[in-house]
Amino acid sequence: MVKKTVYRQYLHIIILMAISISTVAQTNTNNFLLQNEEKLAGLKKQYKEGDAAVTKDINALVAEADKTLTEGPYSVTFHKAKIAPSGNPHDYVSQAPYWWADPSKPDGKPYIRKDGERNPEIYQLHDDSQLNELCQSVKKLGFAYYFTNKEEYAKKAAALLRVWFIDADTKMAPNLNYAQYIPGINDGRGIGIIESRALADIPDALAMMQGSKSLNGNLISGVKEWFAEYLKWLQNSKNGNDEHASKNNHGTYYDMQVVDFAIFTGDKKLALDYIKNQTIQRMDTQFTVDGRQPLELERTKSWGYSNMNLDGWCRLAVLADKLNINLWHTETKDGKGIKKCIEWLMPYLLKQKEWTYKQIEPFGYNETLTICSFAADKYPDIDFQAAFKMYRQPKPWM
Repeated sequence: MVKKTVYRQYLHIIILMAISISTVAQTNTNNFLLQNEEKLAGLKKQYKEGDAAVTKDINALVAEADKTLTEGPYSVTFHKAKIAPSGNPHDYVSQAPYWWADPSKPDGKPYIRKDGERNPEIYQLHDDSQLNELCQSVKKLGFAYYFTNKEEYAKKAAALLRVWFIDADTKMAPNLNYAQYIPGINDGRGIGIIESRALADIPDALAMMQGSKSLNGNLISGVKEWFAEYLKWLQNSKNGNDEHASKNNHGTYYDMQVVDFAIFTGDKKLALDYIKNQTIQRMDTQFTVDGRQPLELERTKSWGYSNMNLDGWCRLAVLADKLNINLWHTETKDGKGIKKCIEWLMPYLLKQKEWTYKQIEPFGYNETLTICSFAADKYPDIDFQAAFKMYRQPKPWM
């Protein structure tokens, strides 16, 4: 009887260990959301073996990360030029970029819209730049740690994360109630939620630094708690509902954030249901059968917005892969889908066609090349290598 009891206990322990090992393996595999873990591992191997070209690129990346070691920290409570109407210095505040003082009004209010033309007044506020500096810095530090295993990079990243997400004196309140306000019209808009899309870099940076002693369980839990609160705000607030209802690129990046943050915080069911019931339906509104994106083409920066929106769709497709949804090859009944949109853009990238839509800013191709990098393994019948030969394939950290 004693032997049977001991055997059962032993068997129970073995089963628990197996479950634990399986869970850890699954967690490690799923930690990477937008970055391709297999490609990163390949680059790391080449770097360790001394591949000249890869070493040159990674050394340049590490040099950038070295600069961040003496920069920051960042917080919405620093350099505060305007306090939100709530009176809370932890509330993020930004001004609508395309709205200008009305010269016919003594005080310029209410402001009037000039699409694509940035009002320099927006740079008097610093919450947006602080957020982007945080995300860029943590991203660089994450990559530097991944390739070098030097603890100094993770230690710096941990310090930056604590200030922004955890420390009571400096953390950002998990809302964008007062983002992109318009003087004389409102105190904040749902449209401002697009300013938090860079937060999607944080989960992957943490994944790259897993194993670091600087990123302990309390820190990671604290960051995830913040993201979970922000995700709730995205789903339940007026601004969140407004952005969810947006038909153009704003709706795309709202979806990307909801899905990314849901997976990061462990709510895969929410992410799965969201893509199936919300994101896929956007294809019919945003795409044409031949691959145009009319809501972006009508803008004054049509090239920029067409690429920006499609980049958001590629990120959603990468996230959908984590949920066993093949968004890359999902189409509407009449054939609208991501692939058609990429095919439509390629001749313009390759200089085979001249862009005839309005574009008030110089043409840039980094975002288009990022789209190509995301999609290169998905559509073998599209000649992405022609683009990479004409320009250069961006590295994962670019």
